[in-house]
Amino acid sequence: MKVTRFNPTGDLIFVSGRIWGRKGQLASLRLVLDTGSSESIIAPEVLDQIGYTPREGEAMTVIRSAVGRETGYLIRVARFASLGFEASDFLVHAHDLPEGYGIDGLIGLSFLRQFNYEVRSREGRLLVARI
Repeated sequence: MKVTRFNPTGDLIFVSGRIWGRKGQLASLRLVLDTGSSESIIAPEVLDQIGYTPREGEAMTVIRSAVGRETGYLIRVARFASLGFEASDFLVHAHDLPEGYGIDGLIGLSFLRQFNYEVRSREGRLLVARI
């Protein structure tokens, strides 16, 4: 079981992550754990920095939320890592995220479904084990 710490007094659960481009480019990420999101999302500007383009996307997408609709695209990344685990050839949604929080992406159920996990909010710990 891997343990990831977060600030228990924060408004959001921030964790770190990494994402790789097809040619080995690496970006460090500031991510938000979002168990209410079915998909994992990465901001398009982060994907641009490591060599991905919207032309490589597999499909156009629309995310609907309480505040409206946001268009984006699905793209397969070489590697994605967070919470002490990695996924290769991982499909993410490229969508803009709210400004002002410094968020590079969201970890949604598309990544979390691979694990059993426990959020200990008061302790500021995420316990994650591969299924």
